[in-house]
Amino acid sequence: MVLEHRLFPEDAWSRGMYWSELAEAHPGGSRHYVVAVDGAGAVVGYAGLMAVGSDGDVQTIAVDSGHQGAGLGGMLLAELTAESVRRGCAELLLEVRVDNLRAQRLYERFGFEPVGIRRGYYQPANVDALVMRLDHLASDASDLKDHHNG
Repeated sequence: MVLEHRLFPEDAWSRGMYWSELAEAHPGGSRHYVVAVDGAGAVVGYAGLMAVGSDGDVQTIAVDSGHQGAGLGGMLLAELTAESVRRGCAELLLEVRVDNLRAQRLYERFGFEPVGIRRGYYQPANVDALVMRLDHLASDASDLKDHHNG
């Protein structure tokens, strides 16, 4: 929660929201979460996926500012994408703040394309979200490894 509030001060998820998400992160559940830790065991990144039927959605992805730019975000996104393929998702969606160009570039490198805007999605700051989609996951799974390793 400390990292969540540091990275997303205007629109951080509550403890209750995370408990609700993690309650569904069990074998057979609709959620999949991964956590990255440093050598001392401190959480430096995390990401979550919701997969229901053929639809996948990146719920969250975060990397501590001291570890940004080192490829950790790409590793977390690659894990979520691979899990969505394992679960049979035909597409993967996500929302990203319209002012978060760094994250948008990461998603574009993985093949995500803009498909719409959700007005006022991030509250209470009332910031719009860019909706991005990655289609045909099963056929692109080998390409994703190339994006990550390249």
